[in-house]
Amino acid sequence: MKNGLKRALAFAQRENLMKLLITIVVIIFFSSIAITYFEPKIDFVSGIWWSVVTLTTVGYGDISPTTGGGRVVAALIMFFGIGLLGMLSANLATIMITKRMRENKGMETTNLENHVIICEWNHRSRAVLREMRGESGAEVVPIVLIADIVEKPVDDEQVIFISGQVNEETLEKANLKDASTVVVLGDDSLDATSRDAKVVLTTLTIETMNPDAYTIVEIANKVNEQHCRRANADEIIVGSELSSHLLATAAMDHGMSTIVTELISARYGNDLFSVAVPQKLVGKDYLEVMLTMKKEYQATLLGIQKGRGGELQANPDQGYVIDDKDFLVLIARERPKLV
Repeated sequence: MKNGLKRALAFAQRENLMKLLITIVVIIFFSSIAITYFEPKIDFVSGIWWSVVTLTTVGYGDISPTTGGGRVVAALIMFFGIGLLGMLSANLATIMITKRMRENKGMETTNLENHVIICEWNHRSRAVLREMRGESGAEVVPIVLIADIVEKPVDDEQVIFISGQVNEETLEKANLKDASTVVVLGDDSLDATSRDAKVVLTTLTIETMNPDAYTIVEIANKVNEQHCRRANADEIIVGSELSSHLLATAAMDHGMSTIVTELISARYGNDLFSVAVPQKLVGKDYLEVMLTMKKEYQATLLGIQKGRGGELQANPDQGYVIDDKDFLVLIARERPKLV
């Protein structure tokens, strides 16, 4: 309560509303005294209520002045009320419009927590946003986009835009210290070597500022993967390598690209999910858990992930014993709610 009041006072002072609010309070106070003076039947508390109702031109009519002096006070309050409330409304509208314009221009900062930061804007960034918003049953995760563009590129209230190059200043504006995940994409305006070098430098900056954030980086050349690992990137995606593998697989087994596309897309068909093991399945073997997933959740178990973001064991032995720290890697139509 106290913190909320402090924030409200700080906001009023910052936006030059304090003088206007003080003027309104003073008018209400003195008009309450005046109406109780001219109208003996009205006490001070009722006078405050009457002053607020009259100042806002609501006019409930539950309290009405009957004397000449009381009516003069009422007329003055109504006259000043129109002007003061008009000024207050205009100031608040200006503040809101200015704030929205600054947000669209990427000039604001954010205090989000457990959010995802996406670095750079290109067609892959748009696809990442679309897929993150397309997963059915998933919680809407707040996202901060840092990009060196003029205006916010998407109409999404849950996306905060920070304009500028990805550096310490913009990462601080994006509240990196409280972010859960950072996705570093390549800058398409650079050649492949320079693009990967910029990704490595960005990763080093992120890991220096917040080593606890889970960093996912995209590089063009697999040769640079070792540099990303030295920069402590948690997950590295080589775009050209994925495309080459998918093309080769499709050439040998026709139609595989369609299957893979469905699995990695959150917008249609079955999707891939990694979910924590429910307590009832801890200590059971892999085959039993696989059958349980299919019978109870219509989900197909592909493998085990050793902790969130850990090593993947695809198709382990049927006697593998499920640990309480494991995550189940599943294929399902929507994210299963395991209990």
